[in-house]
Amino acid sequence: MSHTSARPARYGATLTAACLAVTVAQVAYSLPGALNGTFQQVFDINGAQLTWISAAFATCMVIFELTFGVIGDLFGRKRLLLGGTVLVVIGAALCLDAHSVHLMIVGQAVAGIGAGALYPISLAMIAAVAPDLQARTKAIALWAGFLSIGAAISPLMAGLFAKYGSWRGAYGVVIGAAVISFLVSLRAKDSRAPEGRKLDIPGQATLAVGLVALLWALTQGSADGFLKGQIVLGYVIAAVFLAAFVAIELRTASPLLHLNLFANRAFAISGITAVVGMFAFLGTCYSMSIWLGAVQHVEALKIGILFLFIQVPAFLLVPVVSRLIHRVSPRWVLTGGFALIAVAGFWCSTFEITTATWTAFISPLLCLGLGFALTVGSITAVALNTVAPNLAGMASATTNLLRDFGFALGPVLIGAVGTSLANSKLDKGLNQALATSGLDQAHAGAAAGIARQGGAFAINSLQVVPGQTPVPMPASLHQLAFTSLGSAGNIGLLACGICALASAALTLL
Repeated sequence: MSHTSARPARYGATLTAACLAVTVAQVAYSLPGALNGTFQQVFDINGAQLTWISAAFATCMVIFELTFGVIGDLFGRKRLLLGGTVLVVIGAALCLDAHSVHLMIVGQAVAGIGAGALYPISLAMIAAVAPDLQARTKAIALWAGFLSIGAAISPLMAGLFAKYGSWRGAYGVVIGAAVISFLVSLRAKDSRAPEGRKLDIPGQATLAVGLVALLWALTQGSADGFLKGQIVLGYVIAAVFLAAFVAIELRTASPLLHLNLFANRAFAISGITAVVGMFAFLGTCYSMSIWLGAVQHVEALKIGILFLFIQVPAFLLVPVVSRLIHRVSPRWVLTGGFALIAVAGFWCSTFEITTATWTAFISPLLCLGLGFALTVGSITAVALNTVAPNLAGMASATTNLLRDFGFALGPVLIGAVGTSLANSKLDKGLNQALATSGLDQAHAGAAAGIARQGGAFAINSLQVVPGQTPVPMPASLHQLAFTSLGSAGNIGLLACGICALASAALTLL
């Protein structure tokens, strides 16, 4: 019997539906990558609000992934795949029509909930229908490749719309692609694994509150101050509810997350590196997006082109990575990948904000893309192939949760720390910059007010408003804001490099 004839019914349709679904989710997720500079100018927002546009999607995605994994196991994965696609359509429609940052954030959150279903469910569906371990590994590698396709075409598409039309058109494409994905998914084979699975409402509630409180405190702290009462309270709430989540999961008969999965050494290490390593990866991507878009005001199309050098290698190397996982110890594949991500972070951190041109980032971002290609599929394959088949749904949901939590931490931590450092440096040099500006007392006071209220992003953006007369602002103050943001970006990139290096060391040793 040939390998093809041994495949279960609708294997190809299921694999196609899963790959399309993850592509749609990733396109929606990656759109802000090229548009952060555009959002900053269109909505006239500060650093924390800019971070929330990306963080709202990632936060909601992370919160619901485990529960969606359970629901899929209990009631069938196909209908959940369809429902997640519908939510992406609704979220993209809200973003398309958003005329305030608040509606934009709501739209991102709704789409993020939908993606929270699409990522784990699509992966579990192909794992369930694969006829053997080798076919499963190849399917996972293909799934990861289509994830990379979504991440590659999304910023470029956004850049094209921003340059030749309106950035809103990019969300229209998301809607159209999601509708096609929905129709294709109707032919996919349904699957479930209800044995030992039950909804864990207390676990879901405590995890949701804990993660929202943590990510809110990290993000909002950059604007309000990390020692403010409401920010400290956010950390306290996060600690209490996340501790309660662990306690509940250890005691309940049908936990949302089987913590004993982490007794498996390979699964535990892949989980830790999924968080730390993917934080390093997306933190570097986000830093580049902010550095080029919101600080240097490079046009979105050029940023989209740059992001191709990150994601195209991940797709082109799908067959190579698939063979490597079989023929070489995963530890070497992961170590090499994380080492490349570290090199990219350290390399980018050496650039000066005043001299670096956008083309200078091609080589380090290509290095970043190669590192991502070696790690994203390998982490998933190691996690799924080290657990029993009946735990594939939970393992896939857990792996996606950890990976996407690392993704969520990327913009949140880099945005929060970067904004805070830039504003602190601006505040320290504000009086001297105004003293040498030549402004009279009234105008100097107005400039100081804008600086203290809007921070470094506000001062920097006032100098570049396409199609409008720039708002008068002392060159000395603009230069201070510009260099402050650049210095903060260097520190963020250096931190990402260190985290990637730590992940490489962990997988090696």
